[in-house]
Amino acid sequence: MFVGVAHNLAHMGMRSGDDPQMSFGLRALLALLFLSVFLNYIDRSNLSIAAPMLKDELGISAAKLGWLLSAFFWTYAGMQILAGWLVDRWDVKWVFAGGFAIWSCATAITGLLHSFALLFAVRIILGMGESVAYPSYAKIVARLFPEQRRGFANAVIAAGLAAGPGVGLLFGGVLMARFGWRPFFVVLGSVSLLWLLPWARFMPSAPPVVSSTSDGPGYREILGERSLWATSLCLFCANYSLYFMVTWLPFYLVRERGFTMPEMARVGAAYFFAAAISAAICGRISDRWIQAGGSPTRVRKGFMITSLASSGVLLSAVVLVARAPSIVFLILAGVAFGLGSPNVWAIAQRLAGLRAVGRWCGVQLFCGNMSGVVVSAVTGYLVQQSGHFNSAFLVTAAVLWVGALAWAFLVGPIEPVEWSQPEMVEEFMPAVSTS
Repeated sequence: MFVGVAHNLAHMGMRSGDDPQMSFGLRALLALLFLSVFLNYIDRSNLSIAAPMLKDELGISAAKLGWLLSAFFWTYAGMQILAGWLVDRWDVKWVFAGGFAIWSCATAITGLLHSFALLFAVRIILGMGESVAYPSYAKIVARLFPEQRRGFANAVIAAGLAAGPGVGLLFGGVLMARFGWRPFFVVLGSVSLLWLLPWARFMPSAPPVVSSTSDGPGYREILGERSLWATSLCLFCANYSLYFMVTWLPFYLVRERGFTMPEMARVGAAYFFAAAISAAICGRISDRWIQAGGSPTRVRKGFMITSLASSGVLLSAVVLVARAPSIVFLILAGVAFGLGSPNVWAIAQRLAGLRAVGRWCGVQLFCGNMSGVVVSAVTGYLVQQSGHFNSAFLVTAAVLWVGALAWAFLVGPIEPVEWSQPEMVEEFMPAVSTS
């Protein structure tokens, strides 16, 4: 069902007047990318859905639960630089396939474990597998899509990012309430491995664009770019909000707002579905705006500033109002998050260029995903100390506002960096048509 949805999204962005290389094979590839990130975010968020039951089963404190939820991010963030090097150095098709297999197996094994230590270890392995995902997405989009189509291609991926936790909450919450959390993990991880079959068919193999360090900018040159560090700070701030919602929203809705597991599933899913719809629409709007003559700097930075600033306001309101209106503000916060999610990677892809995009995004992801370690531990500490989530939501809002200011004043023009090693190939390399 979700492959069909993604295929329709891809087809929607490739109608009359579009480039001839927008073939069935490329639309199928977009559908597979959507499905991969959809499964990716179910796999990384399903432990938070099970958190209320897991906490009672293991008899652990909120602070210790925070450490368990943060374990994934230790290796996920820590291995981003290596993952970026791998997708620049080797065929991204097989690098991504290997990571996908590792994280799917880790998800299935989680349902078989009964101790805190083993759960902690397998979450670390899950982070290792998933670390290749976003450097791979960045490399694939930079290789297969021109600038004026990258907003939509990234929007399809962003829609999968938001839909994964949404479906995980909607169905996972209900299924875990009925059958327990363990069968959900085992079945999800095992069935996900089937994704590798169509991936082997539709993703075209290609020799890596960077075959040696002399073919493109080295890490020293990449690390010397101010825009890299500015966008990394911005990603840290945006991801702080995302991971706060992914890891703590289910627990907050059940324990503080008093929702049942099925009610929590519906309310939490509404936030993520709103983000998915907003991302799909806004990614297409940003492309249309650029095609009509808007500068990538004005368009893409404008979406990012609006997204982070409005998200902070709306998340603050969630904990300052009564239960019923808080749901409305929560859904609107999802819409606000979706405004920016397609553009953050379109910006990185344009700045870095094809030959540096994997390593650039690896560094940016390393910095940005350290927020997952921070938010899990900080939120657990604040909840344990205060007994409620008010301060945790307000800290998240403050981080978002810092991100909005960084986009406005620290990130420069969104124009390709002039590397000392010039590009030896065209930046845009169309996919092989698959009929």
